[in-house]
Amino acid sequence: MSTVTTTYKVTGMTCGHCEGAVNSEVSEIDGVTEVKAVASTGLVTVTSTRELDDEAVRAAVDEAGYELAGRA
Repeated sequence: MSTVTTTYKVTGMTCGHCEGAVNSEVSEIDGVTEVKAVASTGLVTVTSTRELDDEAVRAAVDEAGYELAGRA
């Protein structure tokens, strides 16, 4: 099975709790197999089984309480 890795820029993350919240919400998106949020860089790397809909990622990041600035 092939995977797609996409990196997004998220604003507002400042700590490990922020990373956990984003990881948790984004991992709920259908097809996502791995999420790695890094507060110090504001980057979230998502590995999935297919190309993700950016709006689905935006909604998940929103739900976590942060803002998706776009793809990095």
